[in-house]
Amino acid sequence: MNIAEFKSKIFKINDSDKFKSIALDVFKYQAKHNLVYNQFINYLNIDVDKIQELNEIPFMPIEFFKSHEVVSGTDEIKEVFLSSGTTGMQQSKHFVSDTDIYEESYLKGFEYFYGNITDYVVLGLLPSYLERNGSSLIYMVDDLIKKSGHKESGFYLNDYDKLVENIIRLENRKQKILLVGVSFALLDLLDEYNLDLRYTTIMETGGMKGRRKEMVREELHEIFTQGFGVEMIHSEYGMTELLSQGYSKGNGIFNCPPWMKIMVRDTEDPFSYLSAGKSGGINVIDLANVNSCSFIATQDLGRVYANESFEVIGRFDNSDIRGCNLLVL
Repeated sequence: MNIAEFKSKIFKINDSDKFKSIALDVFKYQAKHNLVYNQFINYLNIDVDKIQELNEIPFMPIEFFKSHEVVSGTDEIKEVFLSSGTTGMQQSKHFVSDTDIYEESYLKGFEYFYGNITDYVVLGLLPSYLERNGSSLIYMVDDLIKKSGHKESGFYLNDYDKLVENIIRLENRKQKILLVGVSFALLDLLDEYNLDLRYTTIMETGGMKGRRKEMVREELHEIFTQGFGVEMIHSEYGMTELLSQGYSKGNGIFNCPPWMKIMVRDTEDPFSYLSAGKSGGINVIDLANVNSCSFIATQDLGRVYANESFEVIGRFDNSDIRGCNLLVL
C-alpha cells in the first residue's frame, strides 16, 4: 500500500485483526522507505519478509529522534515538533510531512473518548509550552480550541483571575468545559482558588518542568480532586515523537484509540514481551505515524492489562525528563 491508501484505512480500524493487518503493512512500508529504520533493522539482521506477528516487529529506540531525521518517504516536511528540555539538553525532533493526518488523529482520538469537540469550551493552561516553539501539544490544543467553535475557548498564560471568572460563568450556564493544563500551572491555580466544578473536565498533561517538586500521581491527583471539586482527574499520554494520544479518565489508567497500541517489553530483553499486569518498558505502535516511524520503544515504564488499558509507572533510570504526562516516581 502507499501513503494515501494507509490514510484511508488507519482511522477505520475497528478490531484487532484489522489493526494487525495494517500494522504489518505499515511495518513493511517503513522498513523500505524509512532510511533510519531500515538501517536499524539491517543492523539487527532481521528478515522483513518473515515478520508475521506484531511481537516480531523491531521497535526503534526513541532516542533516534534526537540524532536522526526519522522520516518515511521524501515528501516535503511541513512541521518540526520539538521535545521540551532544559538548556543544553538535546531535543527530540519529529519531522512531520503530513499535518493533516496529525489533525485527523487527535480530533478522531478526542471524539472517540469524549464526543464532539463542539460540545466543549476548550481552555488551555500550558505556560511552559506556550513559552517555547515547536510544541506538538500546543499545535493540538490550539486547533481543538478553534474547532470547538466557542468564543470563550482559548489559552491562558498567567491570568488566573480571568480564567476562573470564565470557568464560573460557563459553569453557571452548565456548559461543558475541557481544561487542559500542565501540572505545575494547575497547582499554581489552586494556590489562589478552590473551586467546586460540575461541568469541567480537568485534563493534566503531566510534568512540573522544573517549576515544582515532582509528585507521584496519587498525591497530585488527590490535590487536584479536592481543589477543583471533581471526582476524577483525566490525563493525556502523548509525546513529541507520536501523532496519537492515549487518554485516562481517572486513576492513571489509559486507553488507546483503535489505531494505537501499547506493548510492554522485558527490561532485560527488548525482544521479549511481558504478560498482562507485569511491569516493563513501553513500546508504542502509532499507525498515524506512517510518515515517520510507527514502532517506537520509549523510555517509559508501565504495564498493560488484559483489556489493553495501560498504566505509566515511571521512567528508565538516567533518561531525561520530558514529554507529556511523565510523573517521576
